[in-house]
Amino acid sequence: MAAGNRPANLILTNAKIVDVFSHQIIEGNVAIGEGKILGIGDYKTANRLDMEGRYILPGFIDAHVHIESSMLSPRYFAQCVLPRGTTTVIADPHEIANVLGCEGIRYMLDATDPLPLNVFFMLPSCVPATPFEHSGATLMAEDLAQFIDHDRVLGLGEMMNVPGVLGAHADVLNKMQMVLSKHKRIDGHSPGVSGNELNAYIAAGIRTDHECTTIQEMQDRICRGMYVLFREGSAARDLETLVQGLTPANAHRCALCTDDRHPEDILAQGHLDYLLRRAVTCGVPPLTAISMATLHAAQCFGLIRKGAIAPGYDADLCIVDNLHDFSVLQVFTNGRSAARDGEILDGFPSGPFPENSVNLGQIQIKDLQLQVQTKQANVIRVEPASIVTKAVVRTVQADDSGLFDPALHPGLNMIAVVERHQGTGSIGLGLVENFGLRQGAIATTVAHDSHNIVVIGANTADMLRVVHDVAEIGGGMSLGLQGKIRAHLPLPIAGLMRDASAQETSNTLKEINRLAHEELGVNPDIEPFMNLSFLALPVIPELKITDQGLFDVRSFSFAPMFV
Repeated sequence: MAAGNRPANLILTNAKIVDVFSHQIIEGNVAIGEGKILGIGDYKTANRLDMEGRYILPGFIDAHVHIESSMLSPRYFAQCVLPRGTTTVIADPHEIANVLGCEGIRYMLDATDPLPLNVFFMLPSCVPATPFEHSGATLMAEDLAQFIDHDRVLGLGEMMNVPGVLGAHADVLNKMQMVLSKHKRIDGHSPGVSGNELNAYIAAGIRTDHECTTIQEMQDRICRGMYVLFREGSAARDLETLVQGLTPANAHRCALCTDDRHPEDILAQGHLDYLLRRAVTCGVPPLTAISMATLHAAQCFGLIRKGAIAPGYDADLCIVDNLHDFSVLQVFTNGRSAARDGEILDGFPSGPFPENSVNLGQIQIKDLQLQVQTKQANVIRVEPASIVTKAVVRTVQADDSGLFDPALHPGLNMIAVVERHQGTGSIGLGLVENFGLRQGAIATTVAHDSHNIVVIGANTADMLRVVHDVAEIGGGMSLGLQGKIRAHLPLPIAGLMRDASAQETSNTLKEINRLAHEELGVNPDIEPFMNLSFLALPVIPELKITDQGLFDVRSFSFAPMFV
């Protein structure tokens, strides 16, 4: 076909073709056969499609994403991002693996197999994420080994256990060696690491990092041979800062990723098409930005047939009308039209889902009551527009029963993390400032990274009610007031995802957030459920909480509730 001896399956004519190798625009025709690019030029075919002078780009590649963070099942995630031009994602099933272990990884592999979206995986490296909380599984090298030869498994996911790498912990090195022996890749996660510690981290075989938040961190990693993935998600947004350090000399070591992006943001702003718009608005030349969203990501992960429009490459393409807005008009995957004018052309098959993952045990109101021990307490202070918290000390008093009563402490809320995987009854209790909740309670099973139930409230009765509600719906988000459930968002797939459209999920999420702000009084500068989910993440400074208690990230140790 490429030689012209047999007719092509399809020719896209009258197009402006983006050449990501030499950064030029070629006017001509693109020939497609058997799902591959045959070449650019004149070919015979019975099927021609006039591009009317529009631009043909390689399909976009998200270099690092947690599908679970979209709260959508894989098929609905694909339906959400494909019309935006994303044809390939490198997914890390870290979230579902912390709940379901190997079963969660198998589900993600099986559920993505029939999709037109190309989904590759990096095996989760840190399950559990830390030893300071109870998760649903523990995955060692021998557990991950059963997946490493899968043709859509590219390596080991973000290695968050930096101390384990630097300290040469056997369980960490065993996972890394298992992957490297197969000549596959290891993703990095090393915020704040520098100097010889960074040298050692990279020398162990880690080749990417999506946690750079400064130009210096970016430069330190590129000059040591790493790829830097510019992240622009829903919670962490680093692209605007990092593009200021982009040069013609280092751009080839940079790619784009979303990491965690919620459905309402994808619907309102976009996926990688949004990142491209942001990059160009920040001054990145359009062809450089496109290369970061395509070729560079493919080269980083060894996808030698993706990321470009050239003979023998996979025919994953998107059609746009200009290189500034990146409004995607049509999308092709493997040579077939998959989306047009923002709509998926065919529905995707459903499949079996994991069983209910919430095993709560017997939780009573007394389990959520906080006995006051001294007149001062360590308190988590929430910071607006940030997942970083502050550790503060506040004066507290006991009620007539010796318990903490939020009604006596304006500005303070009670928080609890309830273990929900093994039914152990393990519960960590604490206090939060600046969340602003004046009445009622909210709870969620989306609680990074171990995804226990995290609940915050103005009274223990409503807290207990929403905890029981998220258990009854098989996981999800719940909002309660005066003993009644006002709204909830079921997430029955591991307590993280649901098999429903992005629009339906977004609408419900908007409503439950509206109620949190308007009826419960949550601080308007706080994203209620997103901020709540990160209060249980014991690797982000300064003070967090797990099912085992209050945790001081600065000293990496548990902290007393009362001072």
